[in-house]
Amino acid sequence: MKVGIDKLAFFVPNTYVDMTELALARGVDPAKFHIGIGQDEMAVNPATQDIITFATNAAASILTDEDKKSIDMVIVGTESSVDESKASAVVVHGLLDIQPFARSIEMKEACYATTAGLAAARDHVLLHPESKVLVIASDIAKYGLNTGGEPTQGGGAVAMLITSEPHLLTLNNDNVALSQDIYDFWRPFGQAYPSVDGKFSNETYINAFAKVWDEYTSRTSLTFEDFKAVAFHTPYTKMGKKALLPKLESESPKNADDLMKQFEYGIAYNRRVGNLYTGSLYLSLISLLENSPDLSAGDKIGLFSYGSGTVAEFFSGELVDGFEKYLRTKDHQALLDGRSKLTISEYETMFNEKLDLNHHAEYHDEMPFSISEIRDNHRLYKK
Repeated sequence: MKVGIDKLAFFVPNTYVDMTELALARGVDPAKFHIGIGQDEMAVNPATQDIITFATNAAASILTDEDKKSIDMVIVGTESSVDESKASAVVVHGLLDIQPFARSIEMKEACYATTAGLAAARDHVLLHPESKVLVIASDIAKYGLNTGGEPTQGGGAVAMLITSEPHLLTLNNDNVALSQDIYDFWRPFGQAYPSVDGKFSNETYINAFAKVWDEYTSRTSLTFEDFKAVAFHTPYTKMGKKALLPKLESESPKNADDLMKQFEYGIAYNRRVGNLYTGSLYLSLISLLENSPDLSAGDKIGLFSYGSGTVAEFFSGELVDGFEKYLRTKDHQALLDGRSKLTISEYETMFNEKLDLNHHAEYHDEMPFSISEIRDNHRLYKK
């Protein structure tokens, strides 16, 4: 029996900042943002949109009533949780009207957690072939205005429905994970924005990929020649390239060129959104599937997941016959093209807006799922 991704979609907020305008406002050469880190646009969310609304909007776009009757597990991977106790997955489960006898949990390990959720979902469906598992990556990346990390911000969600005999991508049982207790990025309780050792974090990412790839090839005997493409966690789009290029130096020029060509297809959406933390790898996967004209059924796709702190993992999947019929290319491109561009002043105002859970307030947002009210120290959501 094959298990994998049956449906796949992303959602991002309906406002963004142009990176040229942000660079000029910060007194920086725009090439530093567009070429140096590889970003063109950056998603920005109003206070009425959070990881729960992102997750619900992403999942609602792919789920049928039949899916909701069959889903018996909801997993949300995030490092932007809105509650230290209650899982965001519980709220998402309720907003989506999924049948009640389901397990709903939230996972955390920086940008990696959704990959653990995906593996748990695969194993669950292998044991229960009639089940479906909803796995969602949902995050808001914020580092503060006029900071070094500002151009690597972003936000949004990716939703995946994991089933037996999937229509998009079967998941192979070849995962290799690496854990290292390293402080390259961290955010203690009560700290609004992360602390980042930028240069060290880049080095750790690159070294983690090298280590986990070498172990993967040792265990599986697979090489880059076995892969049509490799998708990467992309906190900014240049990051994956920095990790991949050194490992391609010993490859044939044609194979290296082919993999780099596919890499570029895999970052097209990420360049327009910015950092999704837990969702960055899976947005890259969607970008690859929807933008590459060279993919065929049976192609092996590698995926590199990374979460600071650190946990890294490499695994693979294979494209299913007819996968292209189940992509949501037009919807996703319309979502990106239909957003409103913020002026720098509007962006800064929106960035600083905060919800006060200690005061009752009502809100109106045009998104299908959004925060509608603050009451009794908790958030109420519009269905």
